[in-house]
Amino acid sequence: MTSTLLTEDQQALVETTLDFAQDHLAPHALDWDRDKHFPVDVLRKAAGLGLGGVYVREESGGSGLTRADGVLVFETLASGCPSIAGYLSIHNMVAWMIDHYGDDAQRDRWLPRLCAMDDLASYCLTEPGAGSDAAALRTRAVREGDDYVLTGVKQFISGAGASQLYVVMARTGGNGPDGVSAFVVDKDDPGLSFGPDERKMGWNAQPTRQVVLDGVRLPADRLLGREGHGFRIAMNGLNGGRLGIAACSLGGARSALSSSLTHLADREAFGRRLLDAQALRFRLADMATELAAARALVQQAAQALDRGDPQAPQLCAMAKRFATDTGYSVADRALQLHGGYGYLSDYGVEKIVRDLRVHQILEGTNEIMRVIVARGLTEAF
Repeated sequence: MTSTLLTEDQQALVETTLDFAQDHLAPHALDWDRDKHFPVDVLRKAAGLGLGGVYVREESGGSGLTRADGVLVFETLASGCPSIAGYLSIHNMVAWMIDHYGDDAQRDRWLPRLCAMDDLASYCLTEPGAGSDAAALRTRAVREGDDYVLTGVKQFISGAGASQLYVVMARTGGNGPDGVSAFVVDKDDPGLSFGPDERKMGWNAQPTRQVVLDGVRLPADRLLGREGHGFRIAMNGLNGGRLGIAACSLGGARSALSSSLTHLADREAFGRRLLDAQALRFRLADMATELAAARALVQQAAQALDRGDPQAPQLCAMAKRFATDTGYSVADRALQLHGGYGYLSDYGVEKIVRDLRVHQILEGTNEIMRVIVARGLTEAF
Protein backbone atom coordinates (compact mmCIF):
# COMPACT_ATOMS: atom_id res chain seq x y z
CA MET A 1 0.00 0.00 0.00
CA THR A 2 1.56 3.29 -1.10
CA SER A 3 1.16 5.76 1.76
CA THR A 4 1.67 8.76 -0.57
CA LEU A 5 -1.69 7.99 -2.18
CA LEU A 6 -3.53 8.20 1.15
CA THR A 7 -4.87 11.21 2.99
CA GLU A 8 -3.50 11.90 6.47
CA ASP A 9 -6.71 10.52 8.00
CA GLN A 10 -6.48 7.37 5.89
CA GLN A 11 -2.83 6.89 6.81
CA ALA A 12 -3.71 7.17 10.50
CA LEU A 13 -6.57 4.70 9.99
CA VAL A 14 -4.23 2.21 8.32
CA GLU A 15 -1.61 2.57 11.04
CA THR A 16 -4.14 2.03 13.82
CA THR A 17 -5.65 -0.97 12.06
CA LEU A 18 -2.22 -2.44 11.33
CA ASP A 19 -1.26 -2.18 15.00
CA PHE A 20 -4.44 -4.07 15.88
CA ALA A 21 -3.82 -6.74 13.23
CA GLN A 22 -0.23 -7.28 14.36
CA ASP A 23 -1.05 -7.29 18.07
CA HIS A 24 -4.37 -9.15 18.18
CA LEU A 25 -4.76 -11.19 14.96
CA ALA A 26 -1.45 -12.33 13.49
CA PRO A 27 0.02 -13.89 16.68
CA HIS A 28 -3.05 -16.13 17.13
CA ALA A 29 -4.20 -16.82 13.56
CA LEU A 30 -2.57 -20.25 13.23
CA ASP A 31 -3.94 -21.43 16.59
CA TRP A 32 -7.45 -20.22 15.76
CA ASP A 33 -7.29 -22.02 12.43
CA ARG A 34 -6.05 -25.25 14.01
CA ASP A 35 -8.53 -25.18 16.89
CA LYS A 36 -11.44 -23.84 14.80
CA HIS A 37 -11.84 -21.10 17.38
CA PHE A 38 -13.99 -18.02 16.72
CA PRO A 39 -12.42 -15.20 18.79
CA VAL A 40 -15.49 -13.15 19.70
CA ASP A 41 -13.54 -11.34 22.42
CA VAL A 42 -11.08 -10.08 19.79
CA LEU A 43 -13.91 -8.96 17.53
CA ARG A 44 -15.22 -6.83 20.38
CA LYS A 45 -11.77 -5.30 20.77
CA ALA A 46 -11.94 -4.40 17.09
CA ALA A 47 -15.31 -2.75 17.73
CA GLY A 48 -13.57 -0.56 20.28
CA LEU A 49 -11.65 0.94 17.34
CA GLY A 50 -14.89 1.56 15.43
CA LEU A 51 -14.56 -1.53 13.23
CA GLY A 52 -17.97 -2.97 14.11
CA GLY A 53 -19.82 -0.25 12.20
CA VAL A 54 -17.35 0.95 9.59
CA TYR A 55 -20.00 2.30 7.18
CA VAL A 56 -22.74 3.03 9.72
CA ARG A 57 -23.54 6.71 10.25
CA GLU A 58 -22.06 8.25 13.39
CA GLU A 59 -25.44 9.13 14.92
CA SER A 60 -26.27 5.41 14.89
CA GLY A 61 -23.04 4.54 16.69
CA GLY A 62 -20.90 3.82 13.66
CA SER A 63 -17.69 5.24 12.26
CA GLY A 64 -19.26 6.82 9.17
CA LEU A 65 -16.35 5.88 6.92
CA THR A 66 -16.42 5.71 3.13
CA ARG A 67 -16.02 2.59 1.04
CA ALA A 68 -12.59 3.90 0.02
CA ASP A 69 -11.67 3.99 3.71
CA GLY A 70 -13.21 0.58 4.32
CA VAL A 71 -11.15 -1.29 1.75
CA LEU A 72 -8.02 0.03 3.45
CA VAL A 73 -9.31 -1.28 6.78
CA PHE A 74 -10.12 -4.76 5.51
CA GLU A 75 -6.91 -5.16 3.54
CA THR A 76 -4.94 -4.24 6.64
CA LEU A 77 -6.93 -6.53 8.93
CA ALA A 78 -6.50 -9.43 6.52
CA SER A 79 -2.74 -9.08 6.69
CA GLY A 80 -3.19 -10.45 10.22
CA CYS A 81 -5.90 -13.04 9.50
CA PRO A 82 -8.05 -13.23 6.34
CA SER A 83 -10.68 -15.38 8.07
CA ILE A 84 -11.41 -12.88 10.83
CA ALA A 85 -11.19 -9.93 8.45
CA GLY A 86 -13.64 -11.71 6.14
CA TYR A 87 -16.16 -12.18 8.92
CA LEU A 88 -15.81 -8.53 9.92
CA SER A 89 -16.54 -7.55 6.33
CA ILE A 90 -19.77 -9.59 6.38
CA HIS A 91 -20.83 -8.20 9.77
CA ASN A 92 -20.28 -4.67 8.46
CA MET A 93 -22.26 -5.42 5.31
CA VAL A 94 -25.27 -6.40 7.45
CA ALA A 95 -24.89 -3.36 9.72
CA TRP A 96 -24.81 -1.10 6.65
CA MET A 97 -27.96 -2.72 5.25
CA ILE A 98 -29.86 -2.06 8.49
CA ASP A 99 -28.53 1.51 8.67
CA HIS A 100 -29.32 2.24 5.02
CA TYR A 101 -32.68 0.48 4.63
CA GLY A 102 -34.04 0.37 8.18
CA ASP A 103 -36.35 2.94 9.74
CA ASP A 104 -35.43 5.00 12.80
CA ALA A 105 -36.84 2.44 15.22
CA GLN A 106 -34.91 -0.39 13.58
CA ARG A 107 -31.65 1.56 13.59
CA ASP A 108 -32.12 2.50 17.24
CA ARG A 109 -32.98 -1.08 18.16
CA TRP A 110 -30.14 -2.95 16.49
CA LEU A 111 -27.25 -0.74 15.43
CA PRO A 112 -25.75 0.28 18.80
CA ARG A 113 -25.19 -3.36 19.77
CA LEU A 114 -23.98 -4.28 16.27
CA CYS A 115 -21.49 -1.42 16.18
CA ALA A 116 -20.18 -2.46 19.62
CA MET A 117 -20.23 -6.09 18.43
CA ASP A 118 -22.15 -6.99 21.57
CA ASP A 119 -24.31 -8.65 18.91
CA LEU A 120 -22.80 -10.23 15.81
CA ALA A 121 -24.60 -10.37 12.45
CA SER A 122 -24.89 -12.78 9.53
CA TYR A 123 -26.17 -12.45 5.96
CA CYS A 124 -28.60 -15.13 4.77
CA LEU A 125 -29.17 -15.28 1.03
CA THR A 126 -27.71 -18.57 -0.28
CA GLU A 127 -29.77 -21.77 -0.04
CA PRO A 128 -28.98 -25.45 -0.69
CA GLY A 129 -30.67 -25.18 -4.09
CA ALA A 130 -30.11 -21.49 -4.83
CA GLY A 131 -26.50 -20.36 -4.87
CA SER A 132 -25.48 -18.34 -7.91
CA ASP A 133 -29.14 -18.10 -8.98
CA ALA A 134 -30.09 -16.19 -5.83
CA ALA A 135 -33.39 -14.95 -7.28
CA ALA A 136 -34.59 -18.59 -7.28
CA LEU A 137 -34.54 -18.82 -3.47
CA ARG A 138 -37.37 -20.82 -1.89
CA THR A 139 -37.45 -19.67 1.72
CA ARG A 140 -40.95 -18.28 2.20
CA ALA A 141 -42.39 -15.56 4.40
CA VAL A 142 -46.18 -15.83 4.63
CA ARG A 143 -48.17 -12.91 6.02
CA GLU A 144 -50.52 -13.92 8.85
CA GLY A 145 -52.25 -10.90 10.34
CA ASP A 146 -49.60 -8.61 11.78
CA ASP A 147 -46.90 -11.28 11.52
CA TYR A 148 -44.77 -13.03 8.92
CA VAL A 149 -44.01 -16.74 9.22
CA LEU A 150 -40.67 -17.80 7.69
CA THR A 151 -39.85 -21.33 6.57
CA GLY A 152 -36.75 -22.47 4.71
CA VAL A 153 -33.05 -23.27 4.92
CA LYS A 154 -30.06 -21.02 4.30
CA GLN A 155 -26.69 -22.53 3.39
CA PHE A 156 -23.02 -21.53 3.97
CA ILE A 157 -23.84 -18.82 6.51
CA SER A 158 -20.73 -17.27 8.07
CA GLY A 159 -21.06 -16.72 11.81
CA ALA A 160 -24.20 -18.85 12.05
CA GLY A 161 -24.88 -19.94 15.60
CA ALA A 162 -22.58 -17.29 17.06
CA SER A 163 -24.40 -14.34 15.51
CA GLN A 164 -27.39 -12.81 17.25
CA LEU A 165 -28.95 -11.18 14.17
CA TYR A 166 -29.61 -12.61 10.69
CA VAL A 167 -30.74 -10.58 7.69
CA VAL A 168 -32.77 -13.21 5.83
CA MET A 169 -34.03 -12.99 2.26
CA ALA A 170 -37.39 -14.73 1.87
CA ARG A 171 -40.05 -14.95 -0.77
CA THR A 172 -43.20 -12.95 -0.03
CA GLY A 173 -44.45 -12.83 -3.60
CA GLY A 174 -44.15 -14.62 -6.92
CA ASN A 175 -41.13 -16.05 -8.68
CA GLY A 176 -38.12 -13.93 -9.50
CA PRO A 177 -36.35 -11.08 -7.76
CA ASP A 178 -39.47 -8.89 -7.29
CA GLY A 179 -41.00 -11.48 -4.97
CA VAL A 180 -38.19 -11.34 -2.40
CA SER A 181 -38.23 -9.38 0.87
CA ALA A 182 -35.66 -8.89 3.64
CA PHE A 183 -36.21 -9.64 7.32
CA VAL A 184 -34.21 -9.31 10.52
CA VAL A 185 -34.32 -12.55 12.50
CA ASP A 186 -33.03 -12.87 16.06
CA LYS A 187 -31.17 -15.94 17.29
CA ASP A 188 -33.72 -16.30 20.10
CA ASP A 189 -36.77 -16.37 17.82
CA PRO A 190 -38.65 -19.68 18.26
CA GLY A 191 -38.24 -21.97 15.26
CA LEU A 192 -34.73 -20.84 14.38
CA SER A 193 -32.00 -23.48 14.55
CA PHE A 194 -28.64 -24.28 13.01
CA GLY A 195 -27.00 -27.17 11.21
CA PRO A 196 -23.70 -28.67 12.35
CA ASP A 197 -20.45 -26.81 11.79
CA GLU A 198 -19.27 -27.32 8.24
CA ARG A 199 -15.84 -28.93 7.82
CA LYS A 200 -13.99 -26.57 5.50
CA MET A 201 -10.76 -26.14 3.58
CA GLY A 202 -10.16 -22.71 5.12
CA TRP A 203 -11.83 -19.90 7.06
CA ASN A 204 -11.66 -22.20 10.08
CA ALA A 205 -11.52 -19.31 12.57
CA GLN A 206 -15.20 -18.59 11.99
CA PRO A 207 -18.20 -20.96 12.03
CA THR A 208 -20.15 -21.79 8.87
CA ARG A 209 -23.51 -23.53 9.32
CA GLN A 210 -26.97 -23.87 7.87
CA VAL A 211 -29.64 -21.53 9.23
CA VAL A 212 -32.93 -23.42 9.52
CA LEU A 213 -36.21 -21.50 9.76
CA ASP A 214 -39.09 -23.74 10.83
CA GLY A 215 -42.15 -21.55 11.08
CA VAL A 216 -40.29 -18.58 12.57
CA ARG A 217 -42.97 -16.01 13.44
CA LEU A 218 -41.87 -12.39 13.18
CA PRO A 219 -43.81 -9.19 13.85
CA ALA A 220 -44.18 -6.96 10.80
CA ASP A 221 -41.61 -4.52 12.17
CA ARG A 222 -38.90 -7.08 11.34
CA LEU A 223 -39.39 -6.37 7.63
CA LEU A 224 -36.38 -4.40 6.35
CA GLY A 225 -37.44 -1.86 3.76
CA ARG A 226 -40.58 -2.69 1.79
CA GLU A 227 -42.06 -5.94 0.58
CA GLY A 228 -40.57 -6.95 -2.74
CA HIS A 229 -37.40 -4.89 -2.23
CA GLY A 230 -35.37 -7.65 -0.59
CA PHE A 231 -33.44 -8.70 -3.65
CA ARG A 232 -32.43 -5.11 -4.37
CA ILE A 233 -31.34 -4.72 -0.74
CA ALA A 234 -29.35 -7.97 -0.94
CA MET A 235 -27.58 -6.98 -4.16
CA ASN A 236 -26.75 -3.47 -2.99
CA GLY A 237 -25.33 -4.94 0.18
CA LEU A 238 -23.21 -7.30 -1.88
CA ASN A 239 -21.65 -4.45 -3.86
CA GLY A 240 -19.92 -3.35 -0.70
CA GLY A 241 -19.39 -6.90 0.51
CA ARG A 242 -17.55 -7.76 -2.68
CA LEU A 243 -15.17 -4.87 -2.12
CA GLY A 244 -14.56 -6.06 1.43
CA ILE A 245 -13.68 -9.58 0.31
CA ALA A 246 -11.53 -8.21 -2.52
CA ALA A 247 -9.62 -6.13 0.01
CA CYS A 248 -9.21 -9.14 2.30
CA SER A 249 -7.62 -11.02 -0.59
CA LEU A 250 -5.14 -8.20 -1.05
CA GLY A 251 -4.23 -8.24 2.63
CA GLY A 252 -3.72 -11.97 2.82
CA ALA A 253 -1.63 -11.99 -0.35
CA ARG A 254 0.41 -9.03 0.88
CA SER A 255 1.27 -11.00 4.01
CA ALA A 256 2.27 -14.03 1.92
CA LEU A 257 4.49 -11.84 -0.27
CA SER A 258 6.15 -10.35 2.80
CA SER A 259 6.81 -13.83 4.16
CA SER A 260 8.38 -14.79 0.84
CA LEU A 261 10.79 -11.87 0.96
CA THR A 262 11.90 -12.82 4.46
CA HIS A 263 12.24 -16.49 3.59
CA LEU A 264 14.27 -15.90 0.44
CA ALA A 265 16.54 -13.48 2.27
CA ASP A 266 17.24 -16.07 4.98
CA ARG A 267 17.78 -19.11 2.72
CA GLU A 268 20.86 -19.95 0.68
CA ALA A 269 21.36 -22.32 -2.22
CA PHE A 270 24.47 -22.93 -4.28
CA GLY A 271 26.43 -20.47 -2.15
CA ARG A 272 24.18 -17.40 -2.37
CA ARG A 273 20.92 -16.05 -1.00
CA LEU A 274 17.81 -17.14 -2.82
CA LEU A 275 16.73 -13.50 -2.78
CA ASP A 276 19.65 -12.68 -5.09
CA ALA A 277 18.52 -15.10 -7.81
CA GLN A 278 17.18 -13.02 -10.70
CA ALA A 279 14.50 -15.55 -11.63
CA LEU A 280 13.05 -15.38 -8.11
CA ARG A 281 13.33 -11.59 -7.99
CA PHE A 282 11.31 -11.41 -11.21
CA ARG A 283 8.61 -13.57 -9.62
CA LEU A 284 8.46 -11.24 -6.63
CA ALA A 285 8.27 -8.23 -8.95
CA ASP A 286 5.32 -9.75 -10.81
CA MET A 287 3.53 -10.56 -7.57
CA ALA A 288 3.96 -7.02 -6.25
CA THR A 289 2.89 -5.49 -9.57
CA GLU A 290 -0.25 -7.61 -9.80
CA LEU A 291 -1.24 -6.71 -6.24
CA ALA A 292 -0.73 -3.02 -6.96
CA ALA A 293 -2.94 -3.29 -10.06
CA ALA A 294 -5.64 -5.13 -8.12
CA ARG A 295 -5.50 -2.57 -5.32
CA ALA A 296 -5.95 0.28 -7.81
CA LEU A 297 -9.06 -1.41 -9.25
CA VAL A 298 -10.51 -2.01 -5.78
CA GLN A 299 -9.96 1.64 -4.88
CA GLN A 300 -11.53 2.79 -8.16
CA ALA A 301 -14.61 0.64 -7.50
CA ALA A 302 -14.84 1.86 -3.89
CA GLN A 303 -14.73 5.49 -4.99
CA ALA A 304 -17.40 4.81 -7.63
CA LEU A 305 -19.65 3.25 -4.98
CA ASP A 306 -19.08 6.22 -2.68
CA ARG A 307 -20.20 8.73 -5.31
CA GLY A 308 -23.18 6.66 -6.50
CA ASP A 309 -21.78 6.04 -9.97
CA PRO A 310 -24.24 3.94 -12.03
CA GLN A 311 -21.27 1.83 -13.17
CA ALA A 312 -20.39 0.94 -9.57
CA PRO A 313 -21.96 -2.57 -9.59
CA GLN A 314 -19.91 -3.53 -12.65
CA LEU A 315 -16.74 -2.02 -11.16
CA CYS A 316 -17.33 -3.84 -7.87
CA ALA A 317 -17.74 -7.10 -9.78
CA MET A 318 -14.54 -6.41 -11.75
CA ALA A 319 -12.65 -5.61 -8.57
CA LYS A 320 -13.93 -8.67 -6.73
CA ARG A 321 -13.07 -10.99 -9.60
CA PHE A 322 -9.65 -9.54 -10.28
CA ALA A 323 -8.52 -9.03 -6.69
CA THR A 324 -9.63 -12.45 -5.43
CA ASP A 325 -8.07 -14.25 -8.39
CA THR A 326 -4.89 -12.20 -8.02
CA GLY A 327 -4.74 -12.63 -4.25
CA TYR A 328 -5.06 -16.39 -4.47
CA SER A 329 -2.51 -16.59 -7.29
CA VAL A 330 0.03 -14.50 -5.35
CA ALA A 331 -0.46 -16.57 -2.20
CA ASP A 332 -0.07 -19.81 -4.17
CA ARG A 333 3.17 -18.56 -5.73
CA ALA A 334 4.37 -17.47 -2.28
CA LEU A 335 3.87 -21.02 -1.07
CA GLN A 336 5.97 -22.28 -3.98
CA LEU A 337 8.73 -19.79 -3.16
CA HIS A 338 8.88 -21.22 0.36
CA GLY A 339 9.56 -24.69 -1.06
CA GLY A 340 8.71 -27.49 1.33
CA TYR A 341 8.40 -25.04 4.20
CA GLY A 342 5.43 -23.44 2.48
CA TYR A 343 3.53 -26.69 2.87
CA LEU A 344 4.05 -26.74 6.64
CA SER A 345 1.36 -25.26 8.87
CA ASP A 346 3.88 -23.53 11.14
CA TYR A 347 4.92 -21.10 8.40
CA GLY A 348 1.40 -19.78 7.85
CA VAL A 349 1.50 -19.51 4.07
CA GLU A 350 -0.59 -22.60 3.42
CA LYS A 351 -3.27 -21.17 5.74
CA ILE A 352 -3.39 -18.00 3.66
CA VAL A 353 -3.76 -20.08 0.50
CA ARG A 354 -6.63 -22.04 2.05
CA ASP A 355 -8.33 -18.92 3.38
CA LEU A 356 -8.09 -16.98 0.11
CA ARG A 357 -9.41 -19.81 -2.04
CA VAL A 358 -12.98 -19.32 -0.86
CA HIS A 359 -12.88 -15.62 -1.73
CA GLN A 360 -13.25 -16.65 -5.38
CA ILE A 361 -16.58 -18.27 -4.45
CA LEU A 362 -18.34 -16.24 -1.76
CA GLU A 363 -20.17 -12.92 -2.21
CA GLY A 364 -20.96 -14.20 -5.72
CA THR A 365 -18.67 -16.60 -7.56
CA ASN A 366 -16.15 -15.12 -9.94
CA GLU A 367 -18.10 -16.67 -12.80
CA ILE A 368 -21.11 -14.59 -11.72
CA MET A 369 -18.84 -11.53 -11.53
CA ARG A 370 -18.10 -12.09 -15.21
CA VAL A 371 -21.82 -12.33 -15.93
CA ILE A 372 -22.39 -8.95 -14.22
CA VAL A 373 -19.54 -7.29 -16.10
CA ALA A 374 -20.58 -8.78 -19.44
CA ARG A 375 -24.19 -7.70 -18.91
CA GLY A 376 -23.05 -4.14 -18.34
CA LEU A 377 -20.94 -4.23 -21.49
CA THR A 378 -23.57 -5.69 -23.77
CA GLU A 379 -26.91 -4.35 -22.51
CA ALA A 380 -26.98 -1.59 -25.15
CA PHE A 381 -26.62 -4.06 -28.03
